[in-house]
Amino acid sequence: MSESQQLLRQWKLLQRLAESRAGISLLDLASEFEVSDRTIHRDLAVLQTAGFQVGETVGDRGLKRWKMKPFSEQLSFNYTDLISIIMSRRFLEPLAGTPFWEGHQKVLRKVRGALGDHAVKYCEKLNRMFRTSGFGIGDYTQRGELIDTLIQAMEERRRVLVVYQSMQSTEPVEQELGPQGLIWHNGSLYLIAWSARREEIRNYKVDRIESVTIGSDLQYAVPRDFSLEDWQKQAFGVFHGGGDAAHSVLIRFSRDAARYVQESHWHDSQKFIPQKDGSVQMSLQLTELSAVSKWVLGFGSSAMILEPVELIELVRNELTRMLAAYAQSVAL
Repeated sequence: MSESQQLLRQWKLLQRLAESRAGISLLDLASEFEVSDRTIHRDLAVLQTAGFQVGETVGDRGLKRWKMKPFSEQLSFNYTDLISIIMSRRFLEPLAGTPFWEGHQKVLRKVRGALGDHAVKYCEKLNRMFRTSGFGIGDYTQRGELIDTLIQAMEERRRVLVVYQSMQSTEPVEQELGPQGLIWHNGSLYLIAWSARREEIRNYKVDRIESVTIGSDLQYAVPRDFSLEDWQKQAFGVFHGGGDAAHSVLIRFSRDAARYVQESHWHDSQKFIPQKDGSVQMSLQLTELSAVSKWVLGFGSSAMILEPVELIELVRNELTRMLAAYAQSVAL
């Protein structure tokens, strides 16, 4: 059994114990999860070691049940903590409509009740000092149910049938996917999933998913050694070449752009080499080149690809097409 399946079972076990006030016996848990009582006992030990307040209690007639200590008894918040929760609302607004936003709203309602109206109004005055630009951010207000279905499929390791409108296709196409995770990138949510048709891990912009249906099969063919964290480390944002071979990329940024590009994290492999004229060279190890070519073009003349040749050609061809388009526009 894979580690991901064990983690999912333990996660479901934790949820089950949190929902039960009276507690559940070891045998009932084993029966419910269709595993041996020894397996459940190991899972409970793992949860205890991880720091979750899970324990065994003895009730009437000596009946032993497992239960979780109420969350309210495990945590204590001071006023600064509560105010921080209110202040963080502004930064989660781009995810309005998603399960993440709804979860935060539930917590926020409890915080408002604990602080009282006057304190909340004072916090709202502070909150107005912070804004998000909303520049290029996707709208997920109507996609909460869709995202919730994807999360459910991930938890239960079930395949989904999605109707997806890619940038290249003229019409939506139904695809069979094995959801692996969601990544927030550049103002949008991306689903990282195993494509049954292409037999590889790919990214799917959630904005382009028209519908999601959970399939009946519990398993889908994903490499056992797949790790979403490792996959993302090799990707440029959410764009991955699909292979293991990496391209050595070297980009020169002019003095005007050098400080800006060094202020942010773009990729785990990034290294900066300062130059005497104030410019900086940035080296990367990437499995995909088209995404970085578009990124570099955004810097205009302040960035120049030094290697590899394939990337130089991608940028040069795009510039040629742009010049031709503008030349035609001027002629008209």
